[in-house]
Amino acid sequence: MDTMAVSQTQQAVANIERLAALERYDILDTPAEPAFDRVARLVRLIFDVETSLVTMIDAHRQWYKAALGTPLSQVPVRDSFCQHALLSPRALVVPDATLDPRFSANPHVTAPNGVRFYAGMPLVTEDGQTIGTICAIDRSPRDFSDRETAILEELAQVVMSELELRLLATSDGLTGLATRRAFKAEADKHVALARRHRSQLSVLTFDIDHFKRINDLYGHAGGDMVLKAIAQAAQTGLRKSDLLGRLGGEEFAAVLPDADGPAAMAVAEKLRLAFRMLDFPGSRPPIRVSASFGVATLDPGRDDLESVLLKADEALYEAKRAGRNLTMAWRGTTTATVAEKIDRRRVLKAGRLVFNDRKSVIDCTVRALWERGAEVQVASSADIPEAITLELLSSGNAWDAAIVQRRPNSVELAFR
Repeated sequence: MDTMAVSQTQQAVANIERLAALERYDILDTPAEPAFDRVARLVRLIFDVETSLVTMIDAHRQWYKAALGTPLSQVPVRDSFCQHALLSPRALVVPDATLDPRFSANPHVTAPNGVRFYAGMPLVTEDGQTIGTICAIDRSPRDFSDRETAILEELAQVVMSELELRLLATSDGLTGLATRRAFKAEADKHVALARRHRSQLSVLTFDIDHFKRINDLYGHAGGDMVLKAIAQAAQTGLRKSDLLGRLGGEEFAAVLPDADGPAAMAVAEKLRLAFRMLDFPGSRPPIRVSASFGVATLDPGRDDLESVLLKADEALYEAKRAGRNLTMAWRGTTTATVAEKIDRRRVLKAGRLVFNDRKSVIDCTVRALWERGAEVQVASSADIPEAITLELLSSGNAWDAAIVQRRPNSVELAFR
C-alpha cells in the first residue's frame, strides 16, 4: 500500500471515530439554546469582533449551534476555516486571511467585506476527538494575544462542559420535562413495545408560534415564563401514560401509547386551545400564545421512532405554512416511511454522492441506512441529479441509487 493510500485510510478511521464522538451528544440540528447563545455573546463582548460562532462539524458541513453577526446557519466544510481545526487541538489564529495562502482564495475572504481576522478553538472531547469549534471573526485584520487565546480556550471548555452536562441530564432545568436525549430513549421503548404487539401509538410535535417575538418584546424572562406555562398546560392535558419532552428551544414532542390518529388529533386540538387560553398577569401588552401541531401515527410494521417523528415534523411544518395556530395530521404524501425501512439504522457517517461519470462529487453525511436505501444530508439538494452513486467512506461500499425524496438539505435514496 502506497503512502497516499495509508494516509487516506488513517484519515477515514479518524473520521469514523470523530463522527462517533459527535453522535454521542445528539446536538446536530437542534434548536438554539441559551447556554450556547451566551457563549457566542461573550465572544463578541470580550474580543470586540463582528461575528462569533459555536459550531459542530459533521462529514460535509460546519453547522452553527450559536451564531451572532451572520445570517448563515451552516457552510460546506470545504469552505470553512474550521476544517483546519480538525488537524490540531490548538487554536487557529489568522491575523489577516488575505495574507495567508491557506485562506486567501477562500470565498468567505474574497467576497465583498470578506473575512480578514479569524480565531478558532477546537471543541475537543475527553477522548481527544474534535467535534466542532468556537470562533471569533472580523472583517478587519487584527492581532490576537496569548491572553486572548487562553480566554478562547476557556470558553471552549465551557461549551464542552455544557455538552457533557446534557449527557447526564434527564430533565430540562427550566420546564422539568424530559430532555431531548431522555425523551428519545424512553420513546424508543414505547415504539418498540407498540411494534412488538402491533398496538396503536401516535406522536405529537409542536412548537410555539413566533416565539422569537415574545423574547424580543418581553425579554428572556418573559420567554421562560411562556415555556414553563406551555409545559405545565401540556402535562395537564395529557395522560399519565403519555410521554412529554422538550426537544430544545420552543420545540416539544409527546408520545401517546394506545392512541390512534383521531384520538391523537383530538388531544392535539385540546392542547392547542388550552395554550390559547393561557393568561400571563402583569404582561404589557398582554402575552398571547399559540402553537402549531403535527400529528403522526406509528405504522408498527414500517416505522421506527425517527421516521414517525419525521412524519409528525412534516405535518407540523405544513401547519406553519398554512398560517400557524393549526393542527395537521401527516397526509402520507411523502416517503418518510416505507416497508423496506424496517431495518433502518440511525448512523452518522461520512459519504459522498458521485455522478456525471464520476466528474462530480458532493460530500454528504449519511444519517440513516437500511437494506434498500439511505437518508443523507447535503449542503444543498438543488443540483443533485435523480440517479447517483452513494459511497460510504468508512467501509468502501457503494450503491447506485435514485432520489425518492428531496428536501432542501437532504435526500432519501432507494438503492437500485
